Amino acid sequence: MNKRETQLQAFNRLLDIMDELREKCPWDKKQTLASLRHLTIEETYELGDAILNNDLQEIKKELGDLLLHIVFYAKIGSETQDFDIADVANSICDKLIDRHPHIYGDVVVEDEEEVKRNWEKLKLKEGKKSVLEGVPKSLPALVKASRIQDKVKGVGFDWEEPHQVWDKVQEELQELQDEIQLGNQDKIEAEFGDVLFSMINYARFLKVNPEDALERTNKKFIKRFQYLENKAGELGKSLADMTLTEMDVFWEEAKRLPK
Repeated sequence: MNKRETQLQAFNRLLDIMDELREKCPWDKKQTLASLRHLTIEETYELGDAILNNDLQEIKKELGDLLLHIVFYAKIGSETQDFDIADVANSICDKLIDRHPHIYGDVVVEDEEEVKRNWEKLKLKEGKKSVLEGVPKSLPALVKASRIQDKVKGVGFDWEEPHQVWDKVQEELQELQDEIQLGNQDKIEAEFGDVLFSMINYARFLKVNPEDALERTNKKFIKRFQYLENKAGELGKSLADMTLTEMDVFWEEAKRLPK
């Protein structure tokens, strides 16, 4: 049996298991598209964590969980005769072929950026009124800002040089400081949002994923803070009983820990 046959056999096995669970398991029988939604989001974040940790075995497991959800949704769709797993697979195949005319047609592209620009133009031809229609409303704000900026770049709405974006960051910071001096909370929040949006834009020019960068900092902070908690515990103290000067000693130790 060759590799592709082994892969198809494994996928068929998953489909068979899904059919059986949907028929016989009380929990699986109750699930709907809506009830699975929050679980799918959770599984996606777990996959994201595994990727950031570069844990390949965990990535494999989390991909399996997501694949199960895709099969589960398709099974529910087949029960209402709206779509099944073949429709799902063919739908993405058709989209990939249509969106890659430089592979499946006679279009010539020079680089990755031209592929992205063509992708957005093709979506508009498919009937979308705005390039921003493809940005999910429920995305976390930081991720959404990044996707918005990436999409408008695809149609040429972008800065030309990184220093222009940095100048914009500085401008937004000054506007934030001005509003802080005036004390208008609503305007402070608005300007703070502008600062974040401009920083996310600058990250793109630095080829930094802002979500990944922030999550790395979150993990670093958690590691250092937990070191601080452990050290306090070794002294028989709680953090609430320690001064900031005492805590800072252990914080500096934590900063020297291997990354």
